[in-house]
Amino acid sequence: MIKKLSTDELPKLLAELKNWQLSADSSSILRSFKFADFNEAFGFMTRVAIKAQEIDHHPEWSNVYNTVEITLSTHTAKGLTERDITLAKFIDSLS
Repeated sequence: MIKKLSTDELPKLLAELKNWQLSADSSSILRSFKFADFNEAFGFMTRVAIKAQEIDHHPEWSNVYNTVEITLSTHTAKGLTERDITLAKFIDSLS
């Protein structure tokens, strides 16, 4: 079973992330990305998808033209886990 992060762990880990927002119920983190055009947005999503498949952790996301909205949470843990932080850091490395 994947361990949910404690409320004590969250502030330190979130401080390491760029521009991610904690949801109101503290069960997910969210970030919005804007790109020059659809091709750039889709390329970004492709790189994230490859990493997500590698680590077996998949984001909730949406794409409208040049904007990508991402929400990370671990549903089986009912909240945030190290998997979410790992994927968020990877996503940050792309932007």
